[in-house]
Amino acid sequence: MARSVTIQYIDDCPNVPIVRSRLHEAAHAAGADISLVEEKVETIADAEQLGFTGSPTVLVDGVDPFARPGTSPAVACRVYATPSGLSGAPTVDQLVDVLRN
Repeated sequence: MARSVTIQYIDDCPNVPIVRSRLHEAAHAAGADISLVEEKVETIADAEQLGFTGSPTVLVDGVDPFARPGTSPAVACRVYATPSGLSGAPTVDQLVDVLRN
């Protein structure tokens, strides 16, 4: 059965194509079948309703596996902690780990 993966994003976020590409690469590496949907977030009200803390946000089966407690909703770019420092998208290895769990 396919894992449900959603990319939530804002317009002009330069990291959306990166996370999209990394998700496809991670799904292949994990041997995971994914059903990918993209959801545009336009207003702070939308962000508050969705619990969206920045673009791009990756939801796997409806859960943000990279969520940091206490982060406020925002219509802005998001930063991820990766093994090599802060980045605008999770690494392929981080996404593989998420898809395997």
